[in-house]
Amino acid sequence: SSLASQLLLLEEAEGGFDQFTRSYNSFGEQRQPDGTLVFKEWAPGAEALFLTGDFNGWDKFSHPYTHMDFGKWELHLPPNKDGTSPVCHGSQLKVLVHTKDGERLYRISPWAKYVTQQRDSVVYDWVHWDPPSPYVLKHPRPKKPRSLRIYESHVGIASPEGRIASYSNFTANVLPRIKDLGYNCIQLMAIMEHAYYASFGYQITSFFAASSRYGTPDELKELIDVAHSMGIVVLLDMVHSHASKNTEDGLNRFDGSDSCFFHGGSRGEHSLWDSRLFNYSSWEVLRFLLSNLRWWMEEYRFDGFRFDGVTSMLYHHHGIGSGFSGDYSEYFGLQVDEDSLVYLMLANHILHSLYEDCITIAEDVSGMPALCRPVTEGGCGFDYRLAMAVPDKWIQILKEYKDEDWNMGDIIYTLTNRRYGESCIAYAESHDQALVGDKTLAFWLMDKDMYTNMSAMVPMNPVIDRGIQLHKMIRLITHSLGGEGYLNFMGNEFGHPEWLDFPRQGNNESYHYARRQFNLVDMDHLRYQQLYAFDRDMNRTEDKYGWLSAPPAFVSAKHEGDKVIVFERANVLFIFNFHPSNSYSGYRVGVGAPGKYTIKLDSDAVQYGGHGRLDHSTEFFTEPLPFNERSYSMQVWTPILQVDRLHVPCPASLLWGLFLCCGAAAVFWGSSNAWERLKWCPCNS
Repeated sequence: SSLASQLLLLEEAEGGFDQFTRSYNSFGEQRQPDGTLVFKEWAPGAEALFLTGDFNGWDKFSHPYTHMDFGKWELHLPPNKDGTSPVCHGSQLKVLVHTKDGERLYRISPWAKYVTQQRDSVVYDWVHWDPPSPYVLKHPRPKKPRSLRIYESHVGIASPEGRIASYSNFTANVLPRIKDLGYNCIQLMAIMEHAYYASFGYQITSFFAASSRYGTPDELKELIDVAHSMGIVVLLDMVHSHASKNTEDGLNRFDGSDSCFFHGGSRGEHSLWDSRLFNYSSWEVLRFLLSNLRWWMEEYRFDGFRFDGVTSMLYHHHGIGSGFSGDYSEYFGLQVDEDSLVYLMLANHILHSLYEDCITIAEDVSGMPALCRPVTEGGCGFDYRLAMAVPDKWIQILKEYKDEDWNMGDIIYTLTNRRYGESCIAYAESHDQALVGDKTLAFWLMDKDMYTNMSAMVPMNPVIDRGIQLHKMIRLITHSLGGEGYLNFMGNEFGHPEWLDFPRQGNNESYHYARRQFNLVDMDHLRYQQLYAFDRDMNRTEDKYGWLSAPPAFVSAKHEGDKVIVFERANVLFIFNFHPSNSYSGYRVGVGAPGKYTIKLDSDAVQYGGHGRLDHSTEFFTEPLPFNERSYSMQVWTPILQVDRLHVPCPASLLWGLFLCCGAAAVFWGSSNAWERLKWCPCNS
């Protein structure tokens, strides 16, 4: 196979992939034991290279590189007479490239490990980063979680204040929240340096540099170290699908040519993203990208990656104008970019060979078969793919359908339609859904009422009541049915209002929407803390019973008339009533295991913004009466403890109808002679 031949070539030419992927130890800037600094670059299209900077008074030509084989250039700077470094920590550098056309171009080393932007400058500067006392990582990596519960995060917006927040703020103020919420994985966005803040970190300019707008490399290391001490793994949002078109502070035209790291001509351009596309067949591009993965794993001790833009990589058409129906002809043909596919296989093979607990996630909307099967089986080697159809379905339902027209079968189909044996990360909404032009699920549900009617001191109006109950139901059914992992974008767990918009010319450089208002959760009189509490207890319950790591659910009911969904997973029974007005008394549900069931989690509990109508002391007993393809069944009901004035009084039931929206979630613990089981009934209000 192409992968096997690449591995053989690596063995022959580089002594194996271990050394090849550590090329950050030989390229860029390297301090030798005797204090000598060695600078090495790959610039095949250049006529000459010079190093200039603070160290030589910005003399353009005093320090030329020596031309080596295969387009490589090298420069040795001996230590000062007193043994100190010839280039001081924190001083600025530039590579001056002389092109074959006679141009002189200022460039940043592609391997630069720290770049900064002066206050009044547009362009980033390469800064020599060699601190006398670098941060020492203290805590080992946690083991790979059995069930992956991901908190998708952006350091810069992780504060209620209208400014760019810092790594240190995230460590001190956000990590404790993530731990409390029960997430065991953080996916950090926008860490690889990007000159344009509003690109959300997806137009990378310096691939080896942690973004300096949030602080120093040492402060990022401390963030990851503290997360590890809490038992939380940290994934990096890895952008190897394309690169920024910036030239002076990016990779584009590094050596003056149109190609170098990228394909020349139209193949090297992404028409929609206005960015450059890597030439994955190039030996030195493979060195650069594979070493980049290794760098973040070794230097910062990340635990894996979420690969961005995988669909764009897999196909020559980049997914543009292609609706994927699932027909195999769409995945196997000349439209597949084999170079990219082999790169992804190579990346996954190397990562999983070197790091047993490494986690890789693919952002792929196409449904490429075997993307998440091992490379040894001929798969691409990812651990998970994002279930990208799920958030789109929720937005479509909320935008296009009345509550009474929701299609239970359609919801179930979307949540369960995944390739068998390929793990998915389910999510109700991510950063994509919150971007300007769209809005968070909470804002779709409650809109302007969130500004005036979120007080817990007064009864809920119908809009807030419906919104709070559906917000919990959507999350719970997605969490329990939609995948083998779960993802939430920071702030959305508590119903963050509005949308995301970064400072840019179009909004007068405003930070108003480029922040997360965690202060809303800290106000006891607001209902945001009720949504926060439900999300926390939903995660903690999963941690106890492990449905994400269990085989797919058995759906025993999806009743269109009743708007009821019933399924079992990990010995937990879930019941949802999505009917906008109907409640049900003595509702029979099928179960696979006999025994006694008790409520363990109830979305209608008062602390979650519910109406407290379930009696948690109620016990439910199965009968040997087959129902809905299950061997046993039981009737679910419970005394009404309270009826809110907004609701039509309904018969005693476990599942009831609210005015505008109906449902409830409860967890059931079931026991019989030889075993104890948990059975969960999320019938959400």
